[in-house]
Amino acid sequence: MLEVLRNSAYRKLFSAQVVALVGTGLLTVALGLLAFDLAGGDAGIVLGIALTIKMLAYVGVAPVMSALTSHVPRKVLLVSADVLRAGVAVSLPFVTEAWQIYLLIFVLQAASATFTPAFQALIPEVLPEESQYTRALSLSRLAYDLESLLSPILAAALLTVISYHSLFVGTVFGFLGSAALVLSTSLPAMRATAVTSFLDRLTRGVRVFWRTPPLRSLLAMNMVVAASTAMVIVNTVVLVQSTFGRTQMDFAIALASYGFGSMLVALVLPRVLDRYSDRRVMLLGCGILPVGLVAVALLVLIRDSPLAWPGMLINWVVLGAATALVLTPSARLLRRHSDDTNRPAVFAAQFSLSHACFIVTYPLAGILGATLGLAPTAFVLAAIAVAAGIIATRSWKAEDSPVTPRPLDWPPSSSR
Repeated sequence: MLEVLRNSAYRKLFSAQVVALVGTGLLTVALGLLAFDLAGGDAGIVLGIALTIKMLAYVGVAPVMSALTSHVPRKVLLVSADVLRAGVAVSLPFVTEAWQIYLLIFVLQAASATFTPAFQALIPEVLPEESQYTRALSLSRLAYDLESLLSPILAAALLTVISYHSLFVGTVFGFLGSAALVLSTSLPAMRATAVTSFLDRLTRGVRVFWRTPPLRSLLAMNMVVAASTAMVIVNTVVLVQSTFGRTQMDFAIALASYGFGSMLVALVLPRVLDRYSDRRVMLLGCGILPVGLVAVALLVLIRDSPLAWPGMLINWVVLGAATALVLTPSARLLRRHSDDTNRPAVFAAQFSLSHACFIVTYPLAGILGATLGLAPTAFVLAAIAVAAGIIATRSWKAEDSPVTPRPLDWPPSSSR
């Protein structure tokens, strides 16, 4: 897996991803604690609304910015987005009202909606061979998982000596570090493309999704992932501190457990994908996730049992692992069913459409959790995941053969 780091351009881009992820991980913990500080037991509502705003920014901004910036040099685009994100992070420690969280989250995530699809679409050009790209995807997934594991642990350690407000400083350094690394990277030259209308550029990625059965299936899989992820992201802080009566440090440990499960899958997935199809692996993850959501409900119902808290940590490991089974191979589908003329648009479409699912699941997780309770909420999300999993299975038939990707002529070993 580490052999892809021999590529100088990818090594710097991966390093940029890692330092930004550390900062983002600290932001996740700090934002959850800030919401609990402002709203107490209703923190799930604050987080649910904030994360819904995040998803609205992702859904609305990503395809528009992809179309508007199709001819903007990628280095300028990526560095500008990182600098804007760092500027927003500077302001978060001074928040005193929930509406301020909502405003800053929108600006921050609008910048992320510009950065992330452009960054993801760049990697297949840096690593054009599918075997290398697959290992880069697992390495990227591992980076996300290590961030989920180590950032909360780092946050827990820092919380013993500083207030959670100071964690936002780490976010600032993460985004500035990412900008510096991207600035120092030699990127492949942009390919000349035909001049088309804004509407054509805006809808290009969605049209590719609609005519490609595996990508239509991926849309439904996104909903399965969104259902389980919403329960974890929105309600972990409420589960830990209200339902189980645990500490802020235990909240960080719960998030670390989720990342640990995903990390385990990332370590073994390259070899698994050498033997089994993307379809089989991804649908397996879609089958496990609703079962894990039902387990959440059962754990809430036996909250007074000495086994409830360990059971929650184990279940978070399982949910993280199943999520990685779906998400890690998804970029292979995007690469396989796109070419150099539409790849940025396809990645932007996946970024936008996948996050559109969270517009449904985040408010459901927050509002239902506060009004009906966490056990009924988990059952509702499990039902949504089951329905989406059935649609995914029927949309992508086993006989749908993959399209051989068109080779790119920028060699991974070149240096400019």
